Amino acid sequence: MTIEFFEESNVGTRALPRSLATKAGGFVFVSGQVARDENGDIIAGEIEAHTRQTMKNVAHALALSGCTLEHVVKATVWLANAHDFDEFNRVYSAFFPGNRPARSTTQAKNMVDTKIEIEVIAYKP
Repeated sequence: MTIEFFEESNVGTRALPRSLATKAGGFVFVSGQVARDENGDIIAGEIEAHTRQTMKNVAHALALSGCTLEHVVKATVWLANAHDFDEFNRVYSAFFPGNRPARSTTQAKNMVDTKIEIEVIAYKP
């Protein structure tokens, strides 16, 4: 099986010792994404804006490996505040209008000043 590594290009995260995504066979594993803009800064705003930016970053990482959000089979989500769950779901659901991937969501103190982190696993044979 061939394994491909897709490197970080965001100035705010490219020094981290990780790949943005890793493709192994038909599976793509996307590292945890947060609400960073193209300059590497955490965006302003509440959970809706953070979710939207984070999902855009997930989609970008998937595109590097030839996948889209339609290929996502599992998502793991960490929310800084459990009370954001309903607002998060409203925004998140817009990114998965058809079949929705399996998902786990928990509350956690995130590593950077963001309200959310999302990692996904995609499959494209």
